[in-house]
Amino acid sequence: MRDVILIAFIALCLATAIRYPFAGLLTWAWFTIMTPHQAAFGAFGLPLNLIIAAVTITGYVFSNEVSRFKIDAITGLILVFAGWLTLSQLFSLDPQNSEPYFERMIKTLIFVLLCIQMTTDKLRFNALVWVVVLGVGFFAAKGALFTFATFGAYRVQGLAQTVLEDNNHFGIAVATILPLILYLRGQASGLWVRRGMLALFCLSVVAIIGTHSRGAFLALMAFGGVFWWGSKHKVTILAGLALLMIPTIAFMPAKWTERMSTIGEATHDASFMGRVDAWVINYKLAKENPFTGAGLRNSYQPEIAKEVDAERAQRAKAAHSIYFEILGGAGFIGLAFYLSIFAAAFIGARRVQSAELSLAPWKSEFARYGQLSLVIFMVGGASTSMEMWDGYWVVIALIAALTKIGQTSADGADSALERARRTSWRQQQRIRGALANHAPAARLTASAPQRPGRSEPY
Repeated sequence: MRDVILIAFIALCLATAIRYPFAGLLTWAWFTIMTPHQAAFGAFGLPLNLIIAAVTITGYVFSNEVSRFKIDAITGLILVFAGWLTLSQLFSLDPQNSEPYFERMIKTLIFVLLCIQMTTDKLRFNALVWVVVLGVGFFAAKGALFTFATFGAYRVQGLAQTVLEDNNHFGIAVATILPLILYLRGQASGLWVRRGMLALFCLSVVAIIGTHSRGAFLALMAFGGVFWWGSKHKVTILAGLALLMIPTIAFMPAKWTERMSTIGEATHDASFMGRVDAWVINYKLAKENPFTGAGLRNSYQPEIAKEVDAERAQRAKAAHSIYFEILGGAGFIGLAFYLSIFAAAFIGARRVQSAELSLAPWKSEFARYGQLSLVIFMVGGASTSMEMWDGYWVVIALIAALTKIGQTSADGADSALERARRTSWRQQQRIRGALANHAPAARLTASAPQRPGRSEPY
């Protein structure tokens, strides 16, 4: 039954995507982040993601939107990075092993490019944010309930056979969307929506702690520290975080506390030192192949690893670092392009944050939360192999789209309504009425003939 419902829903979305390609992009984002076919056994194995992507791209190519394709700084860097990955694959030390990872990365980058180009207004922008938050937040809420039900005795895992299956990956993904939850809560005018976002935020924090992941816990600490530092209400934020995290940590069993206490003793932890060995191997592979690297994930191949460091190859585990994965796979130049994308996103967000503060508060607000989201991911990504996860790429795409969304006359009305979103329903109605009355008066003034009169002296 679930198979029928899923396929019928996707068919409806794709039929809509033929006329409105952005509907296909939302379906693509939902399917990529949430992977609903995993819960439908009959549909599992069908190339549904490929079908969704093909219909979305076809609808986009044959629509008027393709003519508005613009290359901004982030788009240009993504294209260059994709080109460099292609070059790296051509010179891969084991093309057969690196090919699946290369194809997966290229598909992700194509999706991101479409997100940048097709997110052209505030409605589309917020719709894409909602898809990301609900896609990850659903599993975060389940994870929090699992933590409560088991008294924190077992680790919260992500969905099986996905990039978020590992508890470390899942915890960092949830931490990455925390700022996006706060953004949606700030944009919501409905009381129950705001309460729902607050509840999801609290459940997400519980789920992160419930993963028993040290990397995710550090990412959570990074969120708390950066969010508190940049807030004007430091006492309130500190009190709120303390009221949420202290009881949750106290609720967790002793083995959780013992595991977190080993963060400061990483050099004595065999798992961490195995990662260090993998980092050294990736560095040496990049040093041996400085331009194109060894090919994505080829450092996992024992034969290739032994060629650069036979001793460490016996102890090395997975690199668990987005930086060393790219370094070993695409070389120093590939890593430079990868980091340049983050830098361009931060620069673009800072410009939006300063330029749109008074004209479009929602842009400035997301620019702030988007930067925070990327900071969290970059901290957590230092200990996980999540360079191919679509979630943080969507945040980068949203920042790129934010810099291109034009300032319209409606933004003034939106700004006034946003300033009153926390006020009563009657207050919002008064503002809407005032704006509605002002618009006809402005048009009448503009169309009225000017009476001749005395000219003013220069």
